[in-house]
Amino acid sequence: MEAFNASMPLPFSYLFTSEGSAANSSSSCGGPWMDTIIWSRLPQSLLDRVIAFLPPPAFFRARLVCKRWYGLLFSNTFLELCLQVSPNRHCFIFFKNKMHSTYIFQNNNSTNNHPRSSSSASYNMEGYLFNPYEITWHRLSFPLIPSGFSPCASSGGLLCWVSDEAGMKSLILCNPLVGSFTPLPPTLRPRLFPSIGLAITPSSIDVAVAGDDLISPYAVKNLSSESFHIDAGGFFSLWGTTSSLPRLCSLESGKMVYVEGKFYCMNYNPFSVLAYDIGSNNWCKIQAPMRRFLRSPSLVESKGRLLLVAAVEKSKLNVPKSLRIWFLQDCGTTWVEMERMPLQLYIQFADIEGGRGFDCIGNGEFVVIMIRGCWDKALLFDMWRKRWQWMPPCPFVGGGRGGSGFGGGGGEFEMHMNRDWLLRSPGCLTS
Repeated sequence: MEAFNASMPLPFSYLFTSEGSAANSSSSCGGPWMDTIIWSRLPQSLLDRVIAFLPPPAFFRARLVCKRWYGLLFSNTFLELCLQVSPNRHCFIFFKNKMHSTYIFQNNNSTNNHPRSSSSASYNMEGYLFNPYEITWHRLSFPLIPSGFSPCASSGGLLCWVSDEAGMKSLILCNPLVGSFTPLPPTLRPRLFPSIGLAITPSSIDVAVAGDDLISPYAVKNLSSESFHIDAGGFFSLWGTTSSLPRLCSLESGKMVYVEGKFYCMNYNPFSVLAYDIGSNNWCKIQAPMRRFLRSPSLVESKGRLLLVAAVEKSKLNVPKSLRIWFLQDCGTTWVEMERMPLQLYIQFADIEGGRGFDCIGNGEFVVIMIRGCWDKALLFDMWRKRWQWMPPCPFVGGGRGGSGFGGGGGEFEMHMNRDWLLRSPGCLTS
C-alpha cells in the first residue's frame, strides 16, 4: 500500500529518556524516536496492544513489517483484542470506472462465468482508500482478482466483485487486508448488469441480485431477484430464494443499501424506493419525498439509518435549488429532512456539476458526493460536525473524464472498516 501523506506523527507528546548507554543509543537513532533498547524489550502482549490501536489504513503498512506482524491478522486472540480496544473508524474505497463492452449472452455450458485461476487470468486491479479523518489517500492493489470482474458492493470490510459477462453471474468476496478471496456459486438466472446488495453481520452473509433478467439473448427486463444466505447456525440457501420484483420498476443505479434486515434501491421513472425484506422474501415500494422535483437521487446507509440524498429543483414554485438529505423514519414510509447544503456551496457545486449528475456513498458519519465525469471533484459531509468540505484529488489517478477517473454507474464503493471485519474472512464459505 502506498500512502499519499507519508508523514506519521508520534501517538504521544512525550519522549522516553534513559541514562548511560541507553541515552547514547537513543541519540544515535536520531530525533524523537524512543530508545531502541526499550522498544526491543517490550513484552509481546504490550506490543500487540499498541498495534491494536492502529487506524485501519495503518494495518496495510503494519502487515509488511515482518512475518509476525502479518501473522497477527490470523490470530484470534489479537483480533479479539482489536474489537475490544480499537474505536470504529470508517474509510472509503474508490475504483476507476470500467466501460463495459460485453452485451452478448453466451448460452453454453462452459465455465467462462466462473472465477478463473489467478495464475492465468488475474490482473492488477487498483483501489484508492480515502481516510476521512486524516483527509489522506492510499493506494491498494488487488492482484488476485481475475480479469472480467468489477466491484459491485461492500459490507463489513469485505468487497464483492461480479463477473462482467452476461449470463449467470459469478461473485467473489474479497478481504483486502488479508488479500484473500472466495468465489460464491453462480446465480441461477442469466442477467446483464443487475443490482447487487451485500450484507455481512457477525453471524450471517446475505447477497441479493435483482433485475436485468435476460429474457432473450438480446433483451432484458426487470422481473425477479434471487438471494444467497449462509449463517453460523448452519442454515444456508444458495440462490434458492427467489422473488418477483414490483411491476414497472426501473433499476438503473445497480446499487443496493442494507439497513436493519432490508435491502433498498432506487426506482426510476417516477422516483421511488424499492425495499426487499430478507425475512419475508417480499418487495415493496416506498414513496420518495418531493419525487417530482428530485435530481440524481442516491440511497446511503449511516449509523443504521437509510438516507436519501438528492438535488431539489422547484424553480417554478420559487423554492431555491438545493441539495438535501432525508432519513427514513422507523415506520418505514415517512421521510424527514435532516440536512441541506449551504446555498453558496450549492451554487459552487452546481456550477462545477453542470447538470451531469452526481453519485453518493455513505459510511458511518460521512457522506461523499461525487460529480460524474470529474475524477478530482467530490464533497465530504461530516454529519456529526455538520461540516462540508471539498476532498483533495486522488494523487494516484490521472486526469481525464469518464473511464479514466471516478465516475458514476457503480464505480465507487465504501468499505466499512470497523474492526469486526477482521474476524470475517471469506474463507469460511469454503467449509
